[in-house]
Amino acid sequence: MIRALYTAASGMSAQQTNLDTIANNLANSGTAGFRQRRVQFEDMIYQNLVTPGSAETQQTLSAGLQVGLGTKTAASEVIMTQGDPNNTGNPYDLEIQGAGFFQVSLPDGTIAYTRAGNFHLNSQGTIVTSAGDTILPAITIPSNATNVVISQYGVVTATLPGQTNAAQLGTIQLATFPNTGGLSSIGSNLLQQTASSGNPITDTPGGTSGIGTLQQGYLENSNVDVVAEFVQMILAQRAYESNSKVIHVADDMYSQINGLVR
Repeated sequence: MIRALYTAASGMSAQQTNLDTIANNLANSGTAGFRQRRVQFEDMIYQNLVTPGSAETQQTLSAGLQVGLGTKTAASEVIMTQGDPNNTGNPYDLEIQGAGFFQVSLPDGTIAYTRAGNFHLNSQGTIVTSAGDTILPAITIPSNATNVVISQYGVVTATLPGQTNAAQLGTIQLATFPNTGGLSSIGSNLLQQTASSGNPITDTPGGTSGIGTLQQGYLENSNVDVVAEFVQMILAQRAYESNSKVIHVADDMYSQINGLVR
């Protein structure tokens, strides 16, 4: 019975982590470019009461008797499905259609990556994120520029005073990874590379490396499926209740045994 208590407790702990992840997904269902996470579970160590393959007789081998000792959360994977487009009409809002991430320069000099394309201009006219971090490569829009256009291939053009043809101001580059599910979330809609994600592969939108294209005036909504998350929440609750019931039953059995030995 003691074994059952700890096994069921491990199931409750794992489902608590699962529920925490679901809660974060639902909380960010309205966050532009947010990528939901999914918890993965694995079973824990087994106790060999009878080792599989041991000899029962001279002619037969035992199938073994192993008792599992519970479960644990093994990983929290980033899900990279495409979110729905949202037409904002803002010329500095960008949606990535397909694979890829915007590159962002953080204050400490490191590079982060995001799918949230809700950009604006800072006081110097540089395109920055909602937190004020510069996108890479840095692109500055002159204050007297009009008709700013960002093509699906990342080329930024604008009309300058005294010129009839649009001037090219720079080209936005995107990055992708061999394993995007291995990226680390650091908050503020930002991700960073890890040993699991591999090194970034940078290219212009629509390039030969399989990176997607851009859509000006649109934002990518969160890829959280609210209905599916509610279903997962109910399943997590039922699993938690089941494990709680196991603890209750094991405790009752243990209490009866204690009563017998008095």
